[in-house]
Amino acid sequence: MPIGFFLFKIKFMHRYFKLFLYFFVFTSFINGQNLVEKYPAYIYVFNEFDIENEYIYNNDFNNFILKNEKGLGLFYKRSLQRGKDVLPTMHNLLVTEGVSDLFIYLSMVESGLSSSAVSPKKAVGLWQFMPQTAQAYNLTICNTYDERCDTISATSAAINYLNKLYIQFGKWYLAAMAYNCGEGRMARAIDKAGTDELSVLLDEDRKYLPLETREYIKKILLVAMIGESMSLDYSNTMGLDKNAYIEVEISSKTTLKEIAKLIKIKNKILEKLNIKRIKNKRLSKHKTYKIMIPIDKVFAFYLRYELKKEKRIYKKYHISHVVLLGETLESIAKKYNTSIEEIMLLNKVSDTFLVIDKVLIIPITESLFETYQ
Repeated sequence: MPIGFFLFKIKFMHRYFKLFLYFFVFTSFINGQNLVEKYPAYIYVFNEFDIENEYIYNNDFNNFILKNEKGLGLFYKRSLQRGKDVLPTMHNLLVTEGVSDLFIYLSMVESGLSSSAVSPKKAVGLWQFMPQTAQAYNLTICNTYDERCDTISATSAAINYLNKLYIQFGKWYLAAMAYNCGEGRMARAIDKAGTDELSVLLDEDRKYLPLETREYIKKILLVAMIGESMSLDYSNTMGLDKNAYIEVEISSKTTLKEIAKLIKIKNKILEKLNIKRIKNKRLSKHKTYKIMIPIDKVFAFYLRYELKKEKRIYKKYHISHVVLLGETLESIAKKYNTSIEEIMLLNKVSDTFLVIDKVLIIPITESLFETYQ
């Protein structure tokens, strides 16, 4: 074969490969752009899980969404209806303990928000605790009572476990994946990959993590993107009938104006739906009353409304602090404009004694957090 023809073939293949590469990158970008338009709440979701916004353009993630968004969209709606009675309690506990309320989606993926869910591996409840893990977090399991089925006890235990995983791994998406595959398996995967970057850990060829875990975090992110985009009324992709309404219960101390602001609806529209409630002033004598809201706002209501005012809401932004000689919890709390109680709760410490060089996780305000970036 003439050498000229051989060189021509190499050049042709090189150009073909470059065109293929450009097409692949362009296609990934276009798919990512479509997802940005469909699920604009992805920025909020990614931020809560400590994920870079660029992951929305990841080809594997795009393919997963295109393949599963319809099925998980239906799953989301069924789970929402099933868990409507436990959502307010779960939300309150998560926010109070400094964990993002988006971890409700982790519970949704685990159990479909069913308190009585039982897996083939004998994991039970909203958070699917295995017996050994449940006992480690003081959940009672006996012939007559299984505390894994109790909303408050199980959610509190899940929060403690998630906080432990976060302190261990430093990022919420790592904590979520470790919740599924175990902290030992997670640590080994990071060590083998040489990084904790999400796209690397989820590499389909290298398989640093089990397939179940790789799909687990993608399911959580997708369901969260669906739920948050719907709750903010950014998208109607799930086909909810906006002319349908649902009855919900609120505290008598809560005004319709507050609810309207919470679920992103005009106050006049909500008042029109609840004209009888406005005229019947006797309802204010009750501790709670029922109102009508559009059905496409139901998730925003259950996820963000609190029937009882929390006495304390812990800050969601955290930084690490290394204890220095002479420092006390009081001086550290004062330095970061937080409270001793919040620091003790977040770090699971029961006394005020500090050890030099101990690393503490400090809850701070968003404005203060930005000064450390």
